[in-house]
Amino acid sequence: MLHRSIGRTVVAIPVRDEEDQIGACIAALARQSEALDDILLFLNNTVDRSATIARSMAAAFGCRLHVVEIAWPASEASAGLARKAAMDHAAELAGPQGAILTTDADGRVPPHWVARNLSHLRAGYDAVCGMAEIDPRDEAAIAPHLLADDLAETRYTTLLDEIAHVVDPCPWDPWPRHTQRSGASIAIRTAVYAAIGGVPAVRHGEDRALIEKLEDRDCKIRHDPAISVTVSGRQVGRAEGGMAATIARRMIAQDIWADDRLEAPQAALRRVRLRREARGVWSGKFDGRFLAASLQMPEAEVERVLRSPWFGAAWSAMTKASPVLRRRPIAMRQLGAACLEAERLLDDLRAARMPAVSPSSRPAGGAAGGGVWAE
Repeated sequence: MLHRSIGRTVVAIPVRDEEDQIGACIAALARQSEALDDILLFLNNTVDRSATIARSMAAAFGCRLHVVEIAWPASEASAGLARKAAMDHAAELAGPQGAILTTDADGRVPPHWVARNLSHLRAGYDAVCGMAEIDPRDEAAIAPHLLADDLAETRYTTLLDEIAHVVDPCPWDPWPRHTQRSGASIAIRTAVYAAIGGVPAVRHGEDRALIEKLEDRDCKIRHDPAISVTVSGRQVGRAEGGMAATIARRMIAQDIWADDRLEAPQAALRRVRLRREARGVWSGKFDGRFLAASLQMPEAEVERVLRSPWFGAAWSAMTKASPVLRRRPIAMRQLGAACLEAERLLDDLRAARMPAVSPSSRPAGGAAGGGVWAE
């Protein structure tokens, strides 16, 4: 990847009634090893002292601190809308050559947070995802059964992602990596943000939705495990569908189903093998006669989808249309056995040193196709 200069750097933070957290959030940004240009706090429907506290800290460090306050009708206010508005405002401040970083108002970023994110963007990445880690003090108040469930989900998610790495490796997101798409730590080049139309207009889950839009355009995303932001583990949150709501619900009783991105080990393996095969067909490296049958989709529909200039968009369309790729949820109580099966699969895959060409495919004649995966 080529080195790219980054212009103005703006951190966008949606805020709602965070007087107990916002001071620590701003203080952490003031201790960065690489200076940033602006912090933009977007306060929506806030009735506490968050704005006053933030403005009182503005003189403590060199960057500009902007406080935007707005009151939406209660029926319209949401975490997703707030994140979108904050990042849209930040994009205007940063300009077309700049970068937007976003975190949460209850987050405390490490001293290298700005520097490490910008180093990836300068190296040619379009976006960077960091990890969110619960404050150990809050974690101590969480019931042991909830922590055990989270540990099992995390372990299983990591195993499935390593299977995906072994079978269908991504050249710009190598192992080790992680799978989080948390608003606690996302960085993106402003030009890329504008090109994809910004954060999707959803009430919650806007962080995942943003990364999915980037994937649809074959953007180079780095999931860096060395970037970790500390967030609160509170049980009364500010956002519908957020982490606090999940913690509060699971404190009462175990969820029946695990995270909706998870599925049985063999289904996950089939998914990444089909993704590798579909990528090969899209790029012209594989013959496509077998793909439609594998996906149980009409050949004409597969051909139409594969005409997309972006493989990510083509694959997204396939996952929605193919009955083979429809996710079947996995129960929380099955995660232990699923982890053992996934570990065995990984051992077999490593031992087999999987071939680059899917067994159900045949090499296509002619030159390989284009696209970012052919770079």
